[in-house]
Amino acid sequence: MTINVYTEQTPNPATMKFMVNKLLINGSEDFATKESAEHSPFAKELFKFNFVNGVFFASNFVTITKAEDADWADIEPILKEFVKGAVESEYKIKEETTEAVNFEGTDLEIKIQQILHDYVRPAVEQDGGAITYKSFDEGVVTVELRGSCSGCPSSTITLKSGIQNLLQRMVPEVKEVVSEAL
Repeated sequence: MTINVYTEQTPNPATMKFMVNKLLINGSEDFATKESAEHSPFAKELFKFNFVNGVFFASNFVTITKAEDADWADIEPILKEFVKGAVESEYKIKEETTEAVNFEGTDLEIKIQQILHDYVRPAVEQDGGAITYKSFDEGVVTVELRGSCSGCPSSTITLKSGIQNLLQRMVPEVKEVVSEAL
């Protein structure tokens, strides 16, 4: 199979989404620091580039956060070539573990997690990010935004206008949605 890599800009100007025509991972994996990539050969190699500040994998893409002084025009071709080679060489993203989607908590919490998984996750992944349910307490849903959503200027709008409105419509007990700071 010939591996093709193409890039998509994300709402966060510091991140670029590198799409490949192959499933890389079920779920997602976030490496916000060089140290966190210790058990990921793929991410570890990416961090060897001094202009890489973060690496996030989900389904068929890797979102890369660049250093502030790096210019996408200069580094995009280098990263595209690297991602293509890494995928062809089958670099591991992490040590293999199989995890099914298991929701825990009350019926209400499970309903919230199911909505986030079915409706919100695919949209957030389109922009090169990921969302994780953290808790539901007294009407407040707490989530964690990762990948290009982390530190993105428009993530607050997404959180309040998109996710909060959707959850309030589908689960009247939800009063607010907040993001846990990383």
